Amino acid sequence: MADAASQVLLGSGLTVLSQPLMYVKVLVQVGYEPLPPTLGRNVFGRQVYQLPGLFAYAKHIVKVDGRAGLFKGLTPRLCSSAIGTVVHGKVLQRYQEAEQAEPGASKKEPVSSLEQVLKETSREMVARSAATLITHPFHVITLRCMVQFIGRETKYSGTLSAFATIYREEGVLGFFAGLIPRLLGDILSLWLCNMLAYLINTYALENGVSTMAEMKSYSQAVTGFFASMLTYPFVLVSNLMAVNNCGLAGGLLPYAPTYSSWLDCWSQLHREGNMSRGNSLFFRKVPTGKRYVWEERRFR
Repeated sequence: MADAASQVLLGSGLTVLSQPLMYVKVLVQVGYEPLPPTLGRNVFGRQVYQLPGLFAYAKHIVKVDGRAGLFKGLTPRLCSSAIGTVVHGKVLQRYQEAEQAEPGASKKEPVSSLEQVLKETSREMVARSAATLITHPFHVITLRCMVQFIGRETKYSGTLSAFATIYREEGVLGFFAGLIPRLLGDILSLWLCNMLAYLINTYALENGVSTMAEMKSYSQAVTGFFASMLTYPFVLVSNLMAVNNCGLAGGLLPYAPTYSSWLDCWSQLHREGNMSRGNSLFFRKVPTGKRYVWEERRFR
């Protein structure tokens, strides 16, 4: 119980610290650009037109809404983090209890490292999917609270009232807008990360290295980053579907048409070359072949 409480507290702390970053990221993903490009230098020292990075964007939000404005949507996100941590831990605990209750559990033959990885990854997949499924309504509310910055709306001003608004206007399905691409992205990222880490740890690293445990932890971090880069389009599509056609300016034209499905959203983003929009918040390049429209605060 104490361990679960400490995990919830740690997760809540990280959620609070990362809230401004996620806020800026979501607004960029939607396509909202309140500040025009400026002439700067890239990593090679060449002069190029760049879009405002994380700090410039956050400074603009503070100028409009004050420092507290950077934490819009924090309450439902904290609820999502705490409930997700508890659900994730409970599912893994049930697996452990079921394994210990099996007859002859203490006399089981040792399994291969690959079988162990497959088993642990499968359990982690179920635990993460259960947590995502249960907490997704809070995720949807978090995103909509953030996107309200674009149109200066107050439609989703409270967590409980937001639940009532979504149920009244969209029914139960409204709470699960964008769920499918989010689940697919999580599952693909998990399997890519764990299988790549297994291959590197098994075939690329020698067991004789004195810092083997440290090297394996580094390989896990690198493969996790690589997997998250590959599955980023699923995150983008999920977030856009969560706010699409919900009555907020950020989910309507000119920022987005009404998508018929997440596949329609994916297809349109791919045609426009926007599959990585919001992936980086530093050294942001001006989109090729597009011009900045000041009145709409976006590129087209």
